[in-house]
Order: sequence, then C-alpha cells, then structure tokens
Amino acid sequence: MPFILLSFNLISTIEGDNQKALICFDYIFNSRYRLVSDTKKRRRRTSTLQLRKKRRRLLTHIPSQDPARRLGQMRSLAMALTSQNLEYSNELTYSPNMAPRSANRSSFENGGMQVLCKEDVETIKNCRALYRRGEFPPLVVAFDSLEGYLIVKLVCTYTVEADEPIKDMTLIAEFVGDVDYIRNREEDDCDSMMTLLSSADPSKSLVACADRLGNISRFISGINNHTAKGRKKQNIKCVRYNVDKECVVLLVANRDIAKGERLYYDYNGCEYEYPTHYFV
Repeated sequence: MPFILLSFNLISTIEGDNQKALICFDYIFNSRYRLVSDTKKRRRRTSTLQLRKKRRRLLTHIPSQDPARRLGQMRSLAMALTSQNLEYSNELTYSPNMAPRSANRSSFENGGMQVLCKEDVETIKNCRALYRRGEFPPLVVAFDSLEGYLIVKLVCTYTVEADEPIKDMTLIAEFVGDVDYIRNREEDDCDSMMTLLSSADPSKSLVACADRLGNISRFISGINNHTAKGRKKQNIKCVRYNVDKECVVLLVANRDIAKGERLYYDYNGCEYEYPTHYFV
C-alpha cells in the first residue's frame, strides 16, 4: 500500500472523525475569490526565456526521511485543500466540454517551445513516481493572515514554506488543473489560471485552471513585481517545456532555498496581466 494512504489512515486514527475532511482528496473543490476593484484577467504567465543555467540539469526533490515529518507536510496540504474546496490532483486534467488532450500540442506554440532534454524528462518521471508513493518535496502549506493579495473582506492566507533545505534547480512541482481553451475563460473569475499554450491562432491557446483541481503549486505565493523588494523574494522560476510533444509548466528552484523560507515566483513571466500590486 502506498505511503500516502497509510499516512491519511494514521491522521484519521490520531485525530478522530472531526478530521475526516483531511483524507477526502477525492471530494475537494476549489472556491473562487474576486480582487478588490480590479477586473483584469488573473492569468499567471510563464517565462518564454530559457533558464539562465542552461547546462545544469533539473534535480529530483529529496523527500523528508522522517515519516512523521512527511505526514505533517501532507496534513498541511490536505487542510489547505479542504479549506479552499479544492480536489487534489498532480496532473493536467482533460474534462468533458473543455479542451481535449489532443489540443495540448507544443507544436502549436507561437515561436516554438523549448524541449526538455532526455535527462530532465527522466527527472520529471522520477518526481512523479515519488509523488505516487506519497514522497513529496519537503514543503508545508502555512497559514498567514498577512501574506497574499487583498480580496473583498478577506486575505488569501496560505503560503508554502520549505520544511528542509532545497537545492538550486530542484523540481518543486508541476502546475496542474483543468486544461481549457483561453476563449472559454475570458469571463472567468478564477484567480489561479496559468498559460499552458500560447498559439498564434488564439482559438488554440490553452490555460491550466486550478479552480477545481490542483496540488501544492496552487498555494505558492507570487511576488509583487512592481517593487524591487518584491522582486528580490523570488526563489522559484516558472517555465513551460515541451515534454513528449505536450506542454507542461514546471516550478523550479532558481537558487538554494533555506528551511523555513517561503516560496515565491513571478505570476506574470514576461507579461503584466496579473495584478500583483496588491501583493504584500
């Protein structure tokens, strides 16, 4: 039996029936928020530039060795997912009435998309195998009443912190969610959409929408890229790659990250459509 199943059984045994929601990943859905006085589309962007350290390879994440610590990390994610009514998923999802998998073709990308080398593709496969065994990166989802962006009478109060040191170039997560055509989301108020494919033909452009399904990438904070102080916080790079002829979005450490440090990336990439001036 995979470790993740054993872990959630242990949570239920220790904490009783009032924590049953923590083990119900299959029944979690995402709530939506509306920014104060801002109707701009909140679509996160990936950089179209290659990573500066071109010759360096992606690193597989190293899970915590202590089972109790891993359990605490998973518990923090489960609580955050439950509070946001979000269903857990660690892969892109193709649902009826949205874009089919056949629409996700890197060849449709305007100007072409960088191809991940064979060694880095193996790293992604290794990370996915670890996830299936319940061996996640050493991260915790933390509650913070000040972090995030302002919304009506509320503050988005979840951030992600390193629970152990993380090396530069470590693959942190893949951004996942429902894959849909951008044209279907023009009037959508979801605050967590990521550009997946940007085509010269707008009818072929895709987004990944974490409004129903998602993983820990859903809770990683964005920088305020309108200030120098905000830009200095960035320790994660968000990039799109061609993997087996499909588009994927990877979140990769762009420097060493210390234990207890919060994770940040630029929601805008090379464009500035996501309104980050509200961000702390």
